[in-house]
Amino acid sequence: MLGGISIWQLLIVLGIIILIFGTKKLRNVGTDLGGAVKGFKQAVSEEEKDEKDKAHAKVAHDEQPNTYDVRAEEKAAADKVENQEERK
Repeated sequence: MLGGISIWQLLIVLGIIILIFGTKKLRNVGTDLGGAVKGFKQAVSEEEKDEKDKAHAKVAHDEQPNTYDVRAEEKAAADKVENQEERK
C-alpha cells in the first residue's frame, strides 16, 4: 500500500508535523493554500470568459459594412437635380 508505507507510519509522520508546527500554524497554511487554489480557479474562469467574449465580438466577413458614403449621396442628389431639369 502506497509503496510500502502503512497507515500507522503516515499517522506518526502527521503527529510529528503537528508537534513541530502546531495546529494553529497548520490551519493557517491550509487556509492560505485553499485561498490560493480559489484565486487560481477564478483567474482561469475569468480568462475563459474573456476569450469567449472576444470570440463573440468578432465581426463576420459576410456582414455588410455599416458605412455612409457621402460622395455617392451627393452624386445621387446631383443626378436627381439634373433629371428634374431635363424634364422641364
